[in-house]
Amino acid sequence: MTDRLRIENLYKVFADKPARALAMLRDGKRKSEVLETLGQVVGLDDVSLTVPSGAIYMIMGLSGSGKSTLARCINRLNEPSDGRILLDGEDLCALHEGGLREVRRNRISMVFQHFALLPNRRVIENVEFGLKLRGMPAAQRRRRAEEVLCVVGLARWAYHMPHELSGGMRQRVGLARALATEADVLIMDEAFSALDPLIREQIVELLRDLKARLGLSMIFISHDISTISALADDVIVMLKGEPVEQGAIETVLKNPEHP
Repeated sequence: MTDRLRIENLYKVFADKPARALAMLRDGKRKSEVLETLGQVVGLDDVSLTVPSGAIYMIMGLSGSGKSTLARCINRLNEPSDGRILLDGEDLCALHEGGLREVRRNRISMVFQHFALLPNRRVIENVEFGLKLRGMPAAQRRRRAEEVLCVVGLARWAYHMPHELSGGMRQRVGLARALATEADVLIMDEAFSALDPLIREQIVELLRDLKARLGLSMIFISHDISTISALADDVIVMLKGEPVEQGAIETVLKNPEHP
């Protein structure tokens, strides 16, 4: 498989002027030392990884480990402090506003843990929103939205407002919106946390199909390795902003390198 996404020496320091913090990290200082010395929070410390085309990666870690920060740096919702993020060889960190907007519309989709739905738009309008931004004709995007809502089990709720849905249902709307675009990379930040087991199994089957049919690359952010252990090709374990384990799930579980 060819490399779809490559992350090289990525740093994220939550500060307007991160140069001193970056110098400390490159000298081997820990994020706790940076915080104590400069009062600056380190989100990512020299993260490198490669996601091949058609691969499914799982990024795990406790709260504060940097996994969601990493996900948001990939599409620059969080602006990286240093490093490169290459999508099919193109450095996303070098893109200006227009190019970045195009990548978000067509190349990378994200499912947020807290839904991020438009509260004044009906369910079906939320699902087709990305397609509308892309310029897809109204009738075509409506058909696509209806198809995906059927897949996630929400066809009968298509013309309801988000506030009329339960938390798990709203999460499925967010998932449907991301799937509708059929982007090259799908990032899912705790996207299964509010789904019941039956719907979760259906979504996993859908993702398997998308992986096989479209070569879609997926990145899952999760606390729970059992969520997609049968689906992911590799797992990356984050700790204090650094990847401390990477490999096949079975290998990481049976022969971990980090205590």
